[in-house]
Amino acid sequence: MAQKLIHICEVCGKAVIMTPEQAFNEGWDYPPKMGSFGVISPRTCGDCNMTKTLWWALVQEKKKIEELSPGQLVVLKRIQNEPASITP
Repeated sequence: MAQKLIHICEVCGKAVIMTPEQAFNEGWDYPPKMGSFGVISPRTCGDCNMTKTLWWALVQEKKKIEELSPGQLVVLKRIQNEPASITP
């Protein structure tokens, strides 16, 4: 996929428009190179770790949807609507 997408780090909030290949080479954990669109997994830049991600909250901390923060719910909705939600 050579199409440019908006890559948004769910930890620090950095947003960059680039191809998936560029993002992968810069250390981003982002579909389609890392994970799949629409599937909850960390969406982080190369500088942030996954312990503050939606995935961490659900899998490691065992939070229920109703326990998520407003910011985590925004990330959930964005992930559920990928790739349309990250197309510039």
